[in-house]
Amino acid sequence: MRCPFCGHQDTRVIDSRLLGDGDQVRRRRECLSCKARFTTYETAELSLPRIVKNDGRRESFSDDKLRRGVLRALEKRPVPMSRIEAAINTIKRRIRETGEREIKSRDIGDIVMDVLRGLDQVAYVRFASVYRSFEDVRAFLEEIQSLEHDLPPDLREQQLDLLEPEPRKD
Repeated sequence: MRCPFCGHQDTRVIDSRLLGDGDQVRRRRECLSCKARFTTYETAELSLPRIVKNDGRRESFSDDKLRRGVLRALEKRPVPMSRIEAAINTIKRRIRETGEREIKSRDIGDIVMDVLRGLDQVAYVRFASVYRSFEDVRAFLEEIQSLEHDLPPDLREQQLDLLEPEPRKD
């Protein structure tokens, strides 16, 4: 590492420490020429794949676009920001785990829907209505009914009801 003060090529590491969740390293360095000390930070460069849109265009992954879409689906829902951030990180991790240089926008939509499904049913249906371009109320109802039947019991207990329970006929 080059010294920022004198430009000398050789420096030595005096101290290294992990920061945050262990995804960043802080290093104290000393220049072997001028003896000046400075701090550097090291993080892994994890690039996300390029997005292939439905019309064939390609664009860079946008963290802001993902965040806006998830937040829009969760608008006015009783989901804490910590769970929303965890969901966004899960989505990005799953995209990275594909190992591909390019990923179809449709595949990202599927990942987002899968994560939202376990987070909040209303957000899932909101996102699905835009993503799948529901044409009428029947498409909404079919999606809601499949969601009610397919959700694992442990996740079902954490969710608010999408449809009013039918009154008992005694």
